[in-house]
Amino acid sequence: MSTELIVVEHGPVTTVRLQNPPLNLVTVELTHRLDSVLAGIEADDEVRCVIVTGTGDRAFCAGSDVKEFESLHGRVGEGKLLLEKSVYRRLARLPVPTIAAIQADALGGGLELALCADLRVADQRAKLGLPEVRLGVMPGSGGTQRLPRIVGPARAKEMILMGEILDAADAAAIGLLNRLAPSGHVMEVAMEMAETIAARGPIAVREAKRAVDVAGDLPLDQGLAHELDASERIFSSEDMLEGARAFFEKRTPRFKGE
Repeated sequence: MSTELIVVEHGPVTTVRLQNPPLNLVTVELTHRLDSVLAGIEADDEVRCVIVTGTGDRAFCAGSDVKEFESLHGRVGEGKLLLEKSVYRRLARLPVPTIAAIQADALGGGLELALCADLRVADQRAKLGLPEVRLGVMPGSGGTQRLPRIVGPARAKEMILMGEILDAADAAAIGLLNRLAPSGHVMEVAMEMAETIAARGPIAVREAKRAVDVAGDLPLDQGLAHELDASERIFSSEDMLEGARAFFEKRTPRFKGE
């Protein structure tokens, strides 16, 4: 399995770069490699934030290789989509915050991958969409489930049922993107956001991410109980004490994740 399909730059801010030129298509080999990379990130307590991006100026990721469709006739669920759902879920459930730095077009499975990130930043020239119905198929790696949770069901249906492709500015206007980046500067914007997150209390950040993630799946009272449990864990940490002391001493806190 080629390790060059994904390039990883390790650190408190870890960068995961898709490298399957020219369109960074989602192949079985790339998906397996991504799974391995994500497993390593899960086990690394030093990681504070993850940026997922693509290589080149044509696509963040243009989704699946259409050449594979005919060979998948009648049995797509046996392998490809089941694998992608599992790996994409792993990305969505990483304990640390994730940012999709969309340096070029994110289409089909590429946008479905970006939807798994907590935050999305795109180059102002990028286009985003789930155009699968144009090919007689549908988004099958989470698009029909994650997109409505981000932009609402009516807007998601419009995008999916029409196979609509949006300019980055329009995607930002409906809440699909958190920020737009000037042309050629998406990694700078994403890195600034990631470094800000990485400087915050890591226990608090992880607990806050998890609390927001469960908010849409729990009744309000259960969500509030989850929030209280999370706050109790945070207030039992050394990081909480360090944050309070740094505040009164007017200095930058030195969080250790303890």
